Amino acid sequence: MLAEPVIVDARGLLCPMPVIRVQDAIAGMSPGAEVHLLATDPGVQADVPAWCRVHGHRVEAVLEEGDTLRVCIRVRD
Repeated sequence: MLAEPVIVDARGLLCPMPVIRVQDAIAGMSPGAEVHLLATDPGVQADVPAWCRVHGHRVEAVLEEGDTLRVCIRVRD
């Protein structure tokens, strides 16, 4: 059974803080784990996928939930 995703709440923060919060969360996580970033800065739609490509993580989905973006990230294996 897969663990629940770790939620990183970066709503109200501007770039680069959402990426830094994700980076800090992923640093202590196991390969294959999932992180959901909650953010209101539309820049995360470009910044987080670019950061993930550099570090080998995978963006599984970007969902709009009202004023919040949910970016679902899989930690690299």
